[in-house]
Amino acid sequence: MTNHCFDDSLIQWQVLEGFEHLQYSILDIDEPGKIIDALFKFSARQQIVLHRHKVLNITFVVQGEHRLYHADGNLMEIRATGSYTISPPSDEPHREGGGECDVIVLFSIRGADGVLYEILDNELNVVAELSMPDFLDLHQKQKQF
Repeated sequence: MTNHCFDDSLIQWQVLEGFEHLQYSILDIDEPGKIIDALFKFSARQQIVLHRHKVLNITFVVQGEHRLYHADGNLMEIRATGSYTISPPSDEPHREGGGECDVIVLFSIRGADGVLYEILDNELNVVAELSMPDFLDLHQKQKQF
């Protein structure tokens, strides 16, 4: 069997100010269907901001290891390349990151009414929220590049 590497050089990666170790590319938003499809790239051996998923997230690991961490930073789970996961909304905060190389994960965010993600500080206080209008705005800005 031949090994293939995913070439992300043609993806126009975007960054969110204040969100270290995270890049994104919104592929499509089906506003009536309440579905957002986006690629997220998490840096190797790093953890992104503490957060909660408030709606259904379906993920597929395109490249690398998708690592999930408890709020205290301890490793919770490793998802290998090719892993497909259905994650219901959860009040459990976590961090995500890459393994030995940057990880690229396809996220399909479903049922996008209200808050999609809560961003937390280390004391578990909500410091920001991301909703459908936020993603629509990011998608519009992305198209301008």
